[in-house]
Amino acid sequence: MNLDAFYSILSGACLAMSGLWWGVVEGRKDWLKNSQLRSLAGGVYASFLIPAVMALGAQIGGDNKLVWRFVFASAALVGMFFTTRLLAQMRKLPEPGFFTRSRWMVIVVYVLVLVLGVFPEFTTPSGMKPIQVEGFLLCIIVLSGHGLAWEMMTRAPEQI
Repeated sequence: MNLDAFYSILSGACLAMSGLWWGVVEGRKDWLKNSQLRSLAGGVYASFLIPAVMALGAQIGGDNKLVWRFVFASAALVGMFFTTRLLAQMRKLPEPGFFTRSRWMVIVVYVLVLVLGVFPEFTTPSGMKPIQVEGFLLCIIVLSGHGLAWEMMTRAPEQI
């Protein structure tokens, strides 16, 4: 697949999922009244918005590798910050689901995104371009966001 097309589709899909999540949260006003639930909903939102920003950066950068590398590294730092905050809220959940329990792995993925943004030559042994590896890592972040959204939407409010 053409990388420009991939990042175009990814940014559009992530921005659409962010908008759809707004609709979900709008329908669950009880989430907004509770600081823990509001934080969890914000974590799901960030799981879609941050990869969308990275995908847009990959498109805007074009042939200028410095642009996408800066955007990916900056967004990875933001992602690590918000995911760490989210983890603190998730520790308070009575019965966390698989994606909630495994959320710490998203920080590891963000660390990889950051490292490859700063040191893209680390992908040389794989034979892949750094921007391709970054795309794979973004897919993992988005998929984990989907799982987190599913767990949040399918649990009774008293279980969250």
